[in-house]
Amino acid sequence: MNTREKVVFAGLPLTVYREIAAHLGTVTGIKVELIPQTSQEFDYNQSQVDGLWIDYSSNSNSQTRQWVKQILDYYQHRYDV
Repeated sequence: MNTREKVVFAGLPLTVYREIAAHLGTVTGIKVELIPQTSQEFDYNQSQVDGLWIDYSSNSNSQTRQWVKQILDYYQHRYDV
């Protein structure tokens, strides 16, 4: 069974979300999708995306989840979000 996780880092720009998606995409058994922003109000400080969907394949294991956690932790600390 595949598992889907939503990840949101408020205030990150589109380029950083793309960098995170590319980094996560290197992990075997992971598929990453950008979630489009749905707000009708323009806010310069708001990201152009709402977050990321991370899909874990049915054969992903605890090591896969650990790598994803380490990558997300890295960006969380790097951008203080």
